[in-house]
Amino acid sequence: MFIRDSFAAFANIPLNEWVLRESKWSEVLVRNCRTGEEIWIPRRYIGEVAAVEDPITIVGLTKPLEFKAGAVWPHERRVLKMPQGPAPSRPATAGQGAEVRPPTFLERLKSEPEMKVGRLVALVVAGGLLVLLVMVGITLRPVKFKGIEQYELALTGEDDYYAVVRRLGPPTEDRWRESAGEMQYRLMHYKDKGITVILMGTDRETARYIGALNEQGKPVHSVRLPTGGDTLPLLRRLPKL
Repeated sequence: MFIRDSFAAFANIPLNEWVLRESKWSEVLVRNCRTGEEIWIPRRYIGEVAAVEDPITIVGLTKPLEFKAGAVWPHERRVLKMPQGPAPSRPATAGQGAEVRPPTFLERLKSEPEMKVGRLVALVVAGGLLVLLVMVGITLRPVKFKGIEQYELALTGEDDYYAVVRRLGPPTEDRWRESAGEMQYRLMHYKDKGITVILMGTDRETARYIGALNEQGKPVHSVRLPTGGDTLPLLRRLPKL
């Protein structure tokens, strides 16, 4: 199958006579009969096929193409616009004066594209400054922090139930709470002090002091551990009492 110069010509190629080499769903491969050069043509550029006489077939293209940089591209004709001369002056009519008033300085500024861009830049800068001022005002606004009162109970991790009673007296309420794990909790509530002393252990005899919570369940005292940490994370993870 040939693509003849009389029907579908590629710009930049003197002889547009091609033979089909390979066909794919998206493009076809053709070879130039004179130079032997092969190029791929996208199928969207392939038009109707007109059989004039066997074995020559003329294949049309959907748009003019040109051969450039080893591939075919749509051929675009550039139209050069000739410069226009000055517009002819309009003669003054009977009801108008012979002299035309020149535009004022402000009118010239409003008609300049640069001034429109300048006004747009000024609006953007003003908006940015406004956002910055709002952010600074929010940042400088005084923030009030309400701290949790900490108690100095003079209790350590070696103290058991009897040591706590000797230090703080008998609790208003004493509960033993079992958990799913091996460790159990003893809750000694002191209503007058507004705290609940927490003991932890495998049974009532081995339970030792790990800290205290206030009425809202927030830790107000913890115990230092030999490893360097404390029992504060453990107190925070306790289930609601």
